[in-house]
Amino acid sequence: MSFPCDHYLTPYDVSYFRAVSVQAPAPIVFRWLCQLRVAPYSYDWIDNRGRRSPRVLIPGLEQLQVGQRVCSIFDLVNFEPDRHLTLLLKDKRAQMFFGEVTISYVIFPQDDVRCRLVAKVLVRYPPGFIGTMMRPMLSWGDFVMMRKQLLTFKYLVEQQMGCVTSS
Repeated sequence: MSFPCDHYLTPYDVSYFRAVSVQAPAPIVFRWLCQLRVAPYSYDWIDNRGRRSPRVLIPGLEQLQVGQRVCSIFDLVNFEPDRHLTLLLKDKRAQMFFGEVTISYVIFPQDDVRCRLVAKVLVRYPPGFIGTMMRPMLSWGDFVMMRKQLLTFKYLVEQQMGCVTSS
């Protein structure tokens, strides 16, 4: 299956898929994805300098434009409202360690009240020693961080929908 990120990095060394099912319609899930403009929603003590990612929707973040900064190190390169966000790693220091990275967060509606949020990550590792070291480390690091991110979004979305009663 083709994802929007496939158009932003070819060739690539590896692809990772991460996914979570969410008890909410696609527009609500998408609205929460727009929050990535201000925070990573994974382990904040690592990715967000210890600041907690917002637990309420911030008005205006759904007003997307290509070129906007996302999670402080990515740029928004493509989007379709209620369907997907596609990001490209633009931060030069991050590229030195992670290489070239693009991510598409795609929402697949299952019915009117459920969807599947799937993230596809494409990576072209940096050359040399750093790239050699990142090959085994990035897959596990991405798994841990993106798992936390997707589960946090699931929790926040379902809490908004009334599916979750405690934190």
